[in-house]
Amino acid sequence: MYDAYLAAMATAAAALIGLLFVAVSVRDDTIFGPNAMPGGEALAITAFTGLVNSFVVSLLGLIPKINIGEPAVIMAVISIVAIVRLQRRLHTGRTLIVLAITLLAYAAQFGLGVLLLVDSHDSDQLINLSIIIFVTLIASLQRAWSLLKGKHVASARGTAMTGDHDPPHGPDPESFRLHPWLQKRRGRVR
Repeated sequence: MYDAYLAAMATAAAALIGLLFVAVSVRDDTIFGPNAMPGGEALAITAFTGLVNSFVVSLLGLIPKINIGEPAVIMAVISIVAIVRLQRRLHTGRTLIVLAITLLAYAAQFGLGVLLLVDSHDSDQLINLSIIIFVTLIASLQRAWSLLKGKHVASARGTAMTGDHDPPHGPDPESFRLHPWLQKRRGRVR
């Protein structure tokens, strides 16, 4: 009954995971590693977590005789653990509202998954789970797009100017506009 929707969600999530990999590869030095800008790693990890969550739940929901509640519960737990571990490791205080909304969405997914484990034919709960998966996918898309646009770089520059925290270490963010290989080809690297 929901096969077309789940297939579309799985396809969209897979395509967006590809977009995320492109975004990370374009701005790899500002996202991971010693010269990473604040917020870049958090954007990448939370976007990846949300996209994988949507992909796995949707794809496994297409398998006949599998109760979609199982992957929903399992992926909700994995996603909650990943987000909490990221929050502890990065100590990012600015994203508490986003963190709360994200954790609430995964908690709702967990609860709906449990309800679907009890009654796999409850179409109201399946609709609610479908909406949660959609919202997770859209939020992850927004995060991937922010990475591609370099919002974490602009944010790091803005907070450095206002003195909210220490300026980012490493090369000037302007040098990340072109991949180093392209900079060499254009003669911009000395």
